[in-house]
Amino acid sequence: MATNRQLRRWLCGVLLAGTPLFAQVSSSKTVRHHRVAVDDPSQPPELIQAESAIEKKDYAAAEPLLKKVVDAHPANYEAWFDLGFVYNALGRTDDSITAYRKSVAAKPDVFESNLNLGLMLVKHKQPDAEEFLKAATRLKPESHVDEARARAWLALARLKEDSDPAQALEAYRQAAALQPKDPESRLSAGRLLENEKKFADAEEQYKQALVLDPSSQDALVGLANVYMRGQRFPEAEEYLRKVVNQRPNEAAPHVQLGRVLAADQKYDDAIAELQAGLKIAPGDSDAQRDLADVYLSAGKYSEAETLYRSLLTANPNDAELHHQLGQTFMKLKNFAGAEQEYLSTVKLKPDWGLAYGDLAVAANEMHDYPLAIKALDMRAKFLPEIPVGYFLRATAYDHLRDYHQAAANYHLFLQVANGKYPDQEWQARHRLITIEPKK
Repeated sequence: MATNRQLRRWLCGVLLAGTPLFAQVSSSKTVRHHRVAVDDPSQPPELIQAESAIEKKDYAAAEPLLKKVVDAHPANYEAWFDLGFVYNALGRTDDSITAYRKSVAAKPDVFESNLNLGLMLVKHKQPDAEEFLKAATRLKPESHVDEARARAWLALARLKEDSDPAQALEAYRQAAALQPKDPESRLSAGRLLENEKKFADAEEQYKQALVLDPSSQDALVGLANVYMRGQRFPEAEEYLRKVVNQRPNEAAPHVQLGRVLAADQKYDDAIAELQAGLKIAPGDSDAQRDLADVYLSAGKYSEAETLYRSLLTANPNDAELHHQLGQTFMKLKNFAGAEQEYLSTVKLKPDWGLAYGDLAVAANEMHDYPLAIKALDMRAKFLPEIPVGYFLRATAYDHLRDYHQAAANYHLFLQVANGKYPDQEWQARHRLITIEPKK
């Protein structure tokens, strides 16, 4: 059976990433409105020429033409807008932001200007980005109205995810209402709810996205993650198998499925998936460690020993690996080897109380009673005493013929055993009859 430590690692490790969300690209790219100069012949001829150059992506040619327009007409918001677009395309971020600000200042009620300025400010972590994105959500785009407004809501949602998740979720809801057949906003809302540990709500969003796009890897992975975090292992397995079917030649889905199966104690299936992942990515040390843990949980001790030894060759100062190899040696009844691995463990991690308890057991098996007592005393510095600890300490003192300490610990054991350890309780009572002075 998997230890709590292994299960925690498997639960953390299963959080598989899907394909990059379309939303993260589509809502962050700046937009252009229609060629204003064509629709308004009163505009300067340089603006018409500049927009023709922009259509051909000849930004170097467009820049001087647009600068000529804004020098002559500093309130021409169309020229400032196009200049902001050109500067962005040329990688001149500060100039682009300045131009977009001048466009919005000249005419504050243009959707595209506010959206582009907001997106640029978000990209470069400027504090007033929210102001312009919110303005864009209240304005009407010149074309593709619902799609464009949805993009504004998506951008605002992403901006607010960390600082105000509730506002971000409302923005995702607005985007979904504008684009009801697009899974993008639901996937993003699901991811946010998952991060907020609102798993039932995240599940609902991911399922809605999956209805809209049954092949969505983001939705499949999101559901698998939600189910794994809720320890709903059969459901997590179901969705991860779908991801594996879509991505059979990628290591990560196989490894994550292996972790889910291991957490559900389906060790043979877990081994098969982890081995499949390692066949594709043989250098994945995390997957190797997971496979070694599953070998140990499945009772394949020789395989576990081989893999732990290999991992320790590359990571000699990893306390957990030494501990796991010690656990393997205990199963193989190689108590001397276990004792040495546990000693290495506590040397590397002197505050690991659990490891001191394991060292005490191994030392007791080796009849190294002074070490067993010392290990139990160290354990007590970091963890509460347990009945088995009192009994083990009592028997160690008993073997050393320190009957006073042995009797004291037998009594402490009997006080807390409460009938849960009948064989040891019988032994403790009979030893007390033997070693305690007769009154």
